[in-house]
Amino acid sequence: MERRRRGELWWGLGFISPWLVGFLAFTLVPVVSSLYYSFTDYNLMNPPRWVGAANFSTLFADPTFYESMKNTVYMVLVGLPVHLLWALVLAFLLARPLKGIAFFRALYYLPTVVPIVASTLLWRWIFNPNYGILNTALNFLGLPEPGWLVDPAWSKPALIIMGMWGVGGTVVIYLAALKEVPRELYEAAELDGATSWRKTTAITLPMISPVLFFTVVVNIIGYFQYFTQAYVFSATGYGGQLAVGGPRNSTMFYALYLYLNAFRFFKMGLASAMAWILFLILLVATLVLLRTSSRWVHYGGARPI
Repeated sequence: MERRRRGELWWGLGFISPWLVGFLAFTLVPVVSSLYYSFTDYNLMNPPRWVGAANFSTLFADPTFYESMKNTVYMVLVGLPVHLLWALVLAFLLARPLKGIAFFRALYYLPTVVPIVASTLLWRWIFNPNYGILNTALNFLGLPEPGWLVDPAWSKPALIIMGMWGVGGTVVIYLAALKEVPRELYEAAELDGATSWRKTTAITLPMISPVLFFTVVVNIIGYFQYFTQAYVFSATGYGGQLAVGGPRNSTMFYALYLYLNAFRFFKMGLASAMAWILFLILLVATLVLLRTSSRWVHYGGARPI
């Protein structure tokens, strides 16, 4: 290699060295370490002891593991479609050129700047079955009053409703995509007598399908790691210790159970095994979405991913 090229190489490595150090220290080393710990019995106080696949066998025989997986899949299959559909409806409404629409766009984005913990505490008060404002309103209308915080049948729907309040980030992405759809396509469709529904299904949705695909992938990964809202929402004092995942494990999501194994029960080996199982699930889900995206994602002549 020429002297000048070697000099450029060293200059380049010098400029990216902060990122390299951060990547090695905070990403690569923890990932490789967790793979090793997943085959060990490790409680942070004593050196890890190699146990082979015992952690995975323990998980596959653990009823709570399956319960946490079932709760997480429920949120992915029910909560995620509600989240994305609600965001899309709001984006369609906010894309209309109405007077004062900027105020409403800011209003719907405002909840996303509120910290998740603070907003979850607010919704715990709203959902409180005794004095919450939601049940008070339902009682005023003569409707049944669900036990949002204490009834396993209503705890996950309550989290889904709470999630609809914070869709502002997704709405902004959809709104930007809607603004990029060429007006000429709508004008040509109107000349052919197309209805609003036809223009939506034949023009708008195909044109914004890459953005829809992006939000589906990102939110699937996020929903499989559903943690903070469930932790704060279900936290109750019991026997001098904070209990989470209730009522009756109905909000014991996968990431929450992983956290409890790691930092409450100090079963780092078991938690690492759970992390790698989650990684493999997300990897398969992402690959399936990528492989099937060519059937419904329109790239405007470009080659699909």
